[in-house]
Amino acid sequence: MNVRVSLVAAARGSSLLAERFDDDRPLDGAGWRAVESAAHGLVPLGAAELRYCSPSPRSRATGQALGYAPLAQPALRDCDMGRWRGLTLAEVTEREPGSVDLWLTDPRSSPHGGESLLSFISRIGGWLDSRPADDGAAIVAVAEPSVVRAALVYALRAAPLTYWNVDVRPLSTVTLTGRSGDWHLCLQAPA
Repeated sequence: MNVRVSLVAAARGSSLLAERFDDDRPLDGAGWRAVESAAHGLVPLGAAELRYCSPSPRSRATGQALGYAPLAQPALRDCDMGRWRGLTLAEVTEREPGSVDLWLTDPRSSPHGGESLLSFISRIGGWLDSRPADDGAAIVAVAEPSVVRAALVYALRAAPLTYWNVDVRPLSTVTLTGRSGDWHLCLQAPA
């Protein structure tokens, strides 16, 4: 028995350089325009039997704007960045360069006092593995790009540091098929 989980990366809430750890800002004007522009291709995913989202304001707003009426899932929250919450990578690098290096090279570390990369990937994988596996069931989840990256690393059983090599753009989608512990990446041609 398999399930189909389509993950949609939330629209942007700020420019890439202004993004902050655990950024809880709502969609900005550019984000709203991007959702409007991409809606035609993304709205059909809302036909899924189960519709979820990360609890962040921009994930909720993206899901609502697409007509999904998603249920917020606490397990799909962004990585807990501890004392780095609200700071940009540039700000943290200036204050704690050694800690940033450790964080980027050791997936078990949490120099910020929050969640390690390995724990984050495991949490997202736990959510994925707990999805009901009814044959043909479809699920859509709007989540932070970091959550989508973690799900891909988990599903593909890739080394945790692979996380840093996965680029997830706002409003991009990826579909995973399978069941607990046995996930496959499904790439589809446009309809």
